[in-house]
Amino acid sequence: MAKTAVMTPYDHIPLANYPDFSSEEMLFQSQEFLSHIKRRRTVRDFSSEAVSEDVIKNCILAAGSAPSGANMQPWHFVAVKNPAVKKQIREGAEAEEREFYQRRASEEWLDALAPLGTDEHKPFLETAPWLIVVFASKHTVTPEGEKKKHYYVPESVGISTGMLITALHNCGLATLTHTPSPMKFLNDILDRPVHDKPYMIIVAGKPAEGVTVPDITKKNFDEFAKVV
Repeated sequence: MAKTAVMTPYDHIPLANYPDFSSEEMLFQSQEFLSHIKRRRTVRDFSSEAVSEDVIKNCILAAGSAPSGANMQPWHFVAVKNPAVKKQIREGAEAEEREFYQRRASEEWLDALAPLGTDEHKPFLETAPWLIVVFASKHTVTPEGEKKKHYYVPESVGISTGMLITALHNCGLATLTHTPSPMKFLNDILDRPVHDKPYMIIVAGKPAEGVTVPDITKKNFDEFAKVV
């Protein structure tokens, strides 16, 4: 049985290279970012055009800079470009999705999905150049065999995943978040330990030529937020 790791205090260093914007610059930056991020859309039809591995690695490194409970960084990302592995993932996902659409999902849930036109067929899992599988790690084991428990795992991994999607969008890539349930087949395919829980598949690549998206709207500020 793994021993519990004892944490040592961090040294503290000066905060460096942090932007010091004026009020006007802050407002400009916020407006520019809002305009850019509002162009992000989920797509389900991807181009098979290759995307540099370095681009994907940089986006994952950006995600890895996210805040996390006690700085435990309780995530693991597996970037998949191998066609044979993508095929395995598609087969596993579609098997679970068939169960979902035909047996598991309530009528209410299916009615909510109907306007989006989704079903159990997931060709994008093979077409897109990259699948980034996100795992949430309950703990890690050090090389010395000591167990390090992680804290605020869902919250931390959620923040990191959001930053990953934003980073991918920032370099011109479209994304799709895919969560077949259950997802334990991903542990087997990607050789991850049992204490790593599959969290999400992020499909990434350029959108297919002529792709369309649902004509949806987002809530206005006053519908989901307030200032007190």
